[in-house]
Amino acid sequence: MTLLKKYLERLEEMKTYPKELYYLGNQDLLDRPKVSIVGTRRPSTYTKNMTHALANTLARRGVVVVSGAAMGVDAIAHLGAGASNTIAVVANSLDIRYPSVNRSLITTIEEKGLVLSQFAPTFKARSWSFVVRNELVVALGEMLIVTEADLDSGSMRSVEYALKMDREIYVLPHNIDESRGTNKLLEEGLAKPIYDIEKFANNYGVIPSDEMIIKDDFFYFCQTSPTFDDAVARFESRVYEAELEGMIRVENGLIYLN
Repeated sequence: MTLLKKYLERLEEMKTYPKELYYLGNQDLLDRPKVSIVGTRRPSTYTKNMTHALANTLARRGVVVVSGAAMGVDAIAHLGAGASNTIAVVANSLDIRYPSVNRSLITTIEEKGLVLSQFAPTFKARSWSFVVRNELVVALGEMLIVTEADLDSGSMRSVEYALKMDREIYVLPHNIDESRGTNKLLEEGLAKPIYDIEKFANNYGVIPSDEMIIKDDFFYFCQTSPTFDDAVARFESRVYEAELEGMIRVENGLIYLN
């Protein structure tokens, strides 16, 4: 199936935004806060651990993690977020699950999350389609996180797209002789380091005390600490019900999730 036009219109920052976008899964994920995470196909143990923790911490706050379903950082980001909190953008058509090593992961995301492709059925990945895929990954996120990358890598091409789209870029800190691509971004002042994952994720809100809370429009609205009056104007009695249920609290005229 192809996505509704309202979603395609959000991608006008792309050099050539897709006239059609095919999908399998839950397109409602496109309405949620989104962060793009990319990186090397051969991450260090440190990068694996930090990428997984970062994706998981964001997802617990209701943030959707967008990545490219490739080996390495991409797959770890999807796994960390959980299939129901992630969007996989692929470089081939949706009737082909590539790379084969990630076949099970991609199938699970189709069932619980969302898989997107710009390519019509039977299209096999080409070198140029990965570049197109990378641009879409960046366009979908509100910011780009590169957890590890070499110079002249595909991830650094994603950085070029992020700069053109005026996206903020974040990276993990690495040793001097590691991840030279992201270290160069820091040296040139083009990216900001993530030193504390919890503190970074708090920019998107808090982890609710009851993680069974339905993450709907009201949940995401409350993550922004809105005024009580604004919340009532938009959601009316839902605000009072949520306060009685203990889902939210009101302090100094502002709403916070419990």
